[in-house]
Amino acid sequence: MNQFPPTADRLRTRWLGRLPFAEAWDLQRAFWETRVGETGHDDVLLLLEHPPVYTLGRNGDGSNLLVSQEELAANGAEFHHIDRGGDITYHGPGQLVGYPILALADPKQIVPYVRKLEQTIIGALAELDVEAWSEDGLTGVWTHKGKVAAIGVRVSRGVTMHGFSLNVNTDLSGFGAMHPCGITDRSVTSVSELVGRETYIEDLVPVIERHFVATFGYSIVDTQHAAFARGQGRPREFLVDQLIEAGTFSAHRHSMEPVLFKGRLMGEPERPDWMKVKANMGTDFAEMKKLMRGLELNTVCEEAGCPNIYECWGQGTATIMILGEFCTRACSFCDVNTGKPTGLDLMEPFRVAEAVKVMGLEHAVITSVNRDDLDDGGSEVFAATIREIRRSSAGTSIEVLIPDFKGDTAALDTVMAEKPEVLNHNTETVLRLQRDVRTAANYGRSLALLARAKKANPEGRTKSGLIVGMGETEEEVLGALDDLHAVGVNIVTIGQYLRPTPRHARIVRYVHPDEFARYKAHGESLGIDRVESGPLVRSSYHAKESVQLSSV
Repeated sequence: MNQFPPTADRLRTRWLGRLPFAEAWDLQRAFWETRVGETGHDDVLLLLEHPPVYTLGRNGDGSNLLVSQEELAANGAEFHHIDRGGDITYHGPGQLVGYPILALADPKQIVPYVRKLEQTIIGALAELDVEAWSEDGLTGVWTHKGKVAAIGVRVSRGVTMHGFSLNVNTDLSGFGAMHPCGITDRSVTSVSELVGRETYIEDLVPVIERHFVATFGYSIVDTQHAAFARGQGRPREFLVDQLIEAGTFSAHRHSMEPVLFKGRLMGEPERPDWMKVKANMGTDFAEMKKLMRGLELNTVCEEAGCPNIYECWGQGTATIMILGEFCTRACSFCDVNTGKPTGLDLMEPFRVAEAVKVMGLEHAVITSVNRDDLDDGGSEVFAATIREIRRSSAGTSIEVLIPDFKGDTAALDTVMAEKPEVLNHNTETVLRLQRDVRTAANYGRSLALLARAKKANPEGRTKSGLIVGMGETEEEVLGALDDLHAVGVNIVTIGQYLRPTPRHARIVRYVHPDEFARYKAHGESLGIDRVESGPLVRSSYHAKESVQLSSV
């Protein structure tokens, strides 16, 4: 009999890859808030790796840090005071970090919970023929070569935060800047050191998950993994790397176009009837096109080849794309030009505001290319655009579909200070396919951004979108909806992937309308206010209607 049962019998485990500590901390807190507020919802185990960072728990006074914080920063390491127990610890590449967010059956039983975490790691190491143990008075997991795993937790309102870190193939020199956990007479070690060969995080993640599930007694588990990158796992090539090599995103295509048969790449399914769109280039469509060209504005409707352009433009709505027409990233699903942007048009916000005024929009949607070349990612231009629309069209609600700003909190704060009615950021696909679909992006980062946006403006709406038909499973999409709900997203759009050119990622399947209906039902059953789910749905499809309905 399990002496420490969870209050939920379902667990979601997520390997997120590498994520800076501050983003992971904000993501934890968002998941924690949802778990506290919904006692019947899932427990979660977040698994990840951090860039170099030192964290000082509430029991530490800093005396066990042997160098200055300035010296840490000069060596590329961060430092954070945090609200867990314990003293100082180090996280870095090659270390598997686990953050369980669990509702405890008895919140006062923190020590038994910590013992369970130790048992999880000890059992996982036993599978590698590593003998490990716990010691009274010294939290963590120990071996004959020293400490291999540290544990520091917090329990608030009956739900856990923080967790454990296991040195897999970690550069142990990072521990030289401190007395780990305040212990001065014991060494630290790694799994690779203990087994005598290079061991990857990829090898340990499924083993830790299996022992965690067994130790805590879950009956239902939803497991999703991001791709394992260099250093985390065995070398592998990704689809998007092949597309880049083939010149998919180059302005000057240097190889022959792939051969199509009846409009399809080899192995692609035939397009079903429900995916056929009628082109209606009426007067309203022509007027919209003329307006955009006259004001020298780009629209994502055109740049991304949206199938709903005739419907939306015919109704006088469009998603305006700012910050130029060249994106600094190359995503396998997207037809926006990839290249080096040229300059910054500071008059663009005024022209966007003029377009919104001329069209008489009740709800304006503004998006952009990625501008990783700019220190602020273009956030100030977003903010200026919001201000100018408000100045000239006071009654218009504003939705901004933003990039991730590379996790820059200040850039996000610049946009959120203007309090857009809707902050939209697309996760695009499920966790497993992120590396193949989105270059330089991160699922955990996107979730953290959405959580931060909700915290910055609780009265506003947050929104995200998924495209399907790229090789994901139905279960993975349902799990992504669980994750989006956990960070407070109010509106979700889900639509079919349509390959923009023969060079882009192939269509794996056409998702049946019944499956889209199941996504909608699942998302709304979780408590997401509005789920627009259908074959032709895109991120800005029915944007005005969605925000109105989500606020009812």
